[in-house]
Amino acid sequence: MLSSDAALFDACALVINREYGPLEFESENLPWNNTEYYRDEMGDHIIRKFIFLERLMDPGELSLIKVFTNNVENSFAAREAGVSRRRINLDPGYIDQAKVVLATTKDFAHRIYLGGGIYAEVTLRYSNVDRAFIPFDYTYPDYRTDAYRLLFNKARDSLRSALKGKGKTDLE
Repeated sequence: MLSSDAALFDACALVINREYGPLEFESENLPWNNTEYYRDEMGDHIIRKFIFLERLMDPGELSLIKVFTNNVENSFAAREAGVSRRRINLDPGYIDQAKVVLATTKDFAHRIYLGGGIYAEVTLRYSNVDRAFIPFDYTYPDYRTDAYRLLFNKARDSLRSALKGKGKTDLE
């Protein structure tokens, strides 16, 4: 989640919680200053927060979840002089033992079309050598930071615990 209004994080998390179930954990509010892409829409001092859901979901649902979060964004948009301006950006994704995948409406060479105007990209991949998620050349700068990578490693550990409880096999 990206916004310059931290109160929107809790409000959107409640909507997501009602639709998809309880949260497993969430990050602290993190500074976000890697680009000015959202400044015209959301203003200055944009921050990010990640939420991780408890429920294990089918990756095939990603495009439907992105459509849902686009609708949530629209419900919180500011309307000024007949123009809608997003106040929050919600980009869902999923994590598995091998990768972190993000959904977006923006196409690019490294993104795969899922349908309905939604694309997906593998943003981080897990390295058994490094015992951590590592970036690609195209990975956004913030996802390359140690703070983000540690957060996703924590989410991977939580996922592995959940999978072991369900008797699923590991990659390693």
